[in-house]
Amino acid sequence: MQLIESILADAASVTALRRDIHAHPELCFEEVRTSDLIAKSLTEWGIPVHRGMGKTGVVGIVKNGTSNRAVGLRADIDALPMTEHNHFPHRSQHHGRMHACGHDGHTAMLLAAAKHLSRHRNFDGTVYLVFQPAEEGGGGAHEMIKDGLFEKFPMEAIFGAHNWPGMAVGQFALKSGPVFASSNEFRIVIRGKGAHAALPHNGVDPVPVACQMVQAFQTIVTRNKKPIETAVISVTMIHTGEATNVIPDSCEIRGTVRTFTTEVLDMVERRMQQIAEATCTAFEARCEFSFKRNYPPTVNHAKETAFARALLGEVVGPENVQEFEPTMGAEDFSFFLQQLPGCYFLIGNGDGAHREGGHGLGPCMLHNPSYDFNDDLIPLGATAWVRLAEKWLGTPRAA
Repeated sequence: MQLIESILADAASVTALRRDIHAHPELCFEEVRTSDLIAKSLTEWGIPVHRGMGKTGVVGIVKNGTSNRAVGLRADIDALPMTEHNHFPHRSQHHGRMHACGHDGHTAMLLAAAKHLSRHRNFDGTVYLVFQPAEEGGGGAHEMIKDGLFEKFPMEAIFGAHNWPGMAVGQFALKSGPVFASSNEFRIVIRGKGAHAALPHNGVDPVPVACQMVQAFQTIVTRNKKPIETAVISVTMIHTGEATNVIPDSCEIRGTVRTFTTEVLDMVERRMQQIAEATCTAFEARCEFSFKRNYPPTVNHAKETAFARALLGEVVGPENVQEFEPTMGAEDFSFFLQQLPGCYFLIGNGDGAHREGGHGLGPCMLHNPSYDFNDDLIPLGATAWVRLAEKWLGTPRAA
């Protein structure tokens, strides 16, 4: 493993920054203190800062030489609305908010890289350090794009990374093509006619309509798409009724849809609406159907993925760069990859043995109240960022 000495020397101070961020988590578009800390650190290291992009986003600009080439490195900065179960000193100081996904660590890795890049500048061109807010459901990447991220800071490609519990420290994983799914929500209201439960013929019961509908949705997955394509329809909420002896007059169904391609998503949405409306018509009920597309699929570009694979192999050895098995989770780095070439890769967070005394009893998994980022990743992740930027800017651009 080829770690950069200056980054190792600064590991303790950057770890302190990471734990400070962990202790003061902020939710999407509320990351004011976190943004202040990031901007203050970058400014102290001589890095110009642009603030307010995507409301609370921060962009650091590290230039050297005369080249007009540029590359972007991204870290997400927001926390989750959940209560931490850990009791170590850097636990969350705010009930109901927690860095349970490691965005505090992602921020720390990029800050450590920024400090080294500012001091050494062994490249010709520009490195844009993109500290993005609101990944956890707010679509902060999309908001930064709307605010002109790529117009104000033109870059050839952008790269992002996420820690991955269960994968050993010292390992990376990545894959060309779809790696994270699209994230979408649906809401269906079935309007029936309430009645006494003993006199069902006087009403239009929305409950059996909902039962038929939920079962029929699964035929979209098994009979409407190609078997080699991927889609998940999950009905996660059914709300109806207030008393056992009353047939309710309405029933609400909610859930999520995940796919790896927009084409499959288009088909799923269309068929869900057809099934919902036709089922309600068959039972003489009325249907209100809504479908919200949150995040598109995260699709890595082939050339940039090959570049990242080779670079990471130089840092940790090719045998420690694995092929990532795509997940149906979602990631708003997808918005960046729709606009620019790039790659999103994973860095192993270990099995949880790094947690200090006072951690919760749950596993060290993402979105778990007992999670904590592994600070041993900071020098490794920062080294990977520095080497990636240096090599990208030092490699002639393909014609």
